[in-house]
Amino acid sequence: MPKKNTAPGPLTPAVLHILLALSTGERHGYGIMKQVEADSQGKTKMGPGTLYGSMGRMMEAGLIRESDKRVDPQMDDERRIYYELTGAGRVALEAELQRYRGVVAVAEGRAAYGH
Repeated sequence: MPKKNTAPGPLTPAVLHILLALSTGERHGYGIMKQVEADSQGKTKMGPGTLYGSMGRMMEAGLIRESDKRVDPQMDDERRIYYELTGAGRVALEAELQRYRGVVAVAEGRAAYGH
């Protein structure tokens, strides 16, 4: 019997951006939105509906979780919930980045040969 492919499937752009935003540390929702905008040099703006809808599905899938981090109320709004990547989230991000590297390698190869 063939072994089932256990690698995670391709990620949606929103999920990829959220994972990238959380790859360098914990953030709250607004911080994730601002990081996505910064990472894309303003080309991608994620609204609250897309962000929290995606994050809900990501938590169900075990890619992210709420962090235990609580900020100093003097420095931030204590109601903010921070999120972090899980081990599965890091694996999914790395698998997606490998997929992109493969696509880029094919595209560069074809461009080099004019095909």
